Amino acid sequence: MEGMDTTDYFESYEDLEIHQLMLSDVARNKAYKKAIEDNAKEIKGKTVLDVGAGTGILSVFFAKAGAKKVYAVEASNVYKIAEDVVKENQLSSVIEVIHGKVEEIDLPEKVDIIVSEWMGFYLLHEAMLDSVIFARDKFLKEGGLMFPESATLYSAACSVPSMFEYWNNVDGVSMRCFGEKLRQKASQKPITEQIDPENILTDPENVLWLDLREVTAEDLNNIKIQQLAVANKEGTYQGICLWFTCNFPSYGTEPVTLSTDPEEEETHWKQTTIVLPTQINVEKGTPLAYELGLQRCNENNRRYKIEVTMLDPDEIEHPEFCNCYLTKCILVRAMLEKYEKDSLPN
Repeated sequence: MEGMDTTDYFESYEDLEIHQLMLSDVARNKAYKKAIEDNAKEIKGKTVLDVGAGTGILSVFFAKAGAKKVYAVEASNVYKIAEDVVKENQLSSVIEVIHGKVEEIDLPEKVDIIVSEWMGFYLLHEAMLDSVIFARDKFLKEGGLMFPESATLYSAACSVPSMFEYWNNVDGVSMRCFGEKLRQKASQKPITEQIDPENILTDPENVLWLDLREVTAEDLNNIKIQQLAVANKEGTYQGICLWFTCNFPSYGTEPVTLSTDPEEEETHWKQTTIVLPTQINVEKGTPLAYELGLQRCNENNRRYKIEVTMLDPDEIEHPEFCNCYLTKCILVRAMLEKYEKDSLPN
């Protein structure tokens, strides 16, 4: 992926259409609002730091939930809109909008809570989490709360008909050559689109789990994991789909999760898909193996290089209860099932 410098990064957030997109994301807004309202007892009378406050909607949620003071920090010129939103909602006595990078500001006190909507495509794109980690280490009281407090990145094998089958017949015209050009471009940069749940071919595998109370920026530099997935249906293996979930603190209420799973309500993040150069027909039980790597770019630490290496499923270790159709796994399953049956009391 091509990188942008820090100035370009903050200037990009002065585009009102970006904020319109985020503010129109019902699932995003609903998850933050519910998590904040459900924890009103923990928020009442507390101090909050909103990192990358944007137009200030999360700060307003906290103020309305009873926070004593909210510091809304925004580095781009959108801070002016946040100031207007605060005034419009008559919350100037609670919310203080601060124009600056969180790494360069000072606060008169440590805070009880940090909130941020830092997630990018495939969770880590734009690396705003670095700023949240910095703020946590500098400004959060010991035992303070993080909204969200954890995040998980998933991967699954999928079909991508928009990059393959669609171009076989466009209103009666074969355009496979154009589809090939699109796939060549997609090999340099993953695509962002909503994937139909029917096109997910395997159960999701956990790529990365982050505890926002403990993760460091260094932990995010180089992520590499080997995956073995098993097709749960017949289909055409054409890509690897990435999505994430975020969990919020919960005290005596049902935990709130913001999910970008293809089966959940669509979000502005959609899903990130790495398109394969070729397609493979699979049947139920087919083992699919690959190594997925996300490495922070040296020239721009807000961007990541994503690499996928296809592996031979015969040459990597399978889990004990693997349900693929390889003979070795069928035999192991049969032995385990017999052992379990024999272990049952008569």
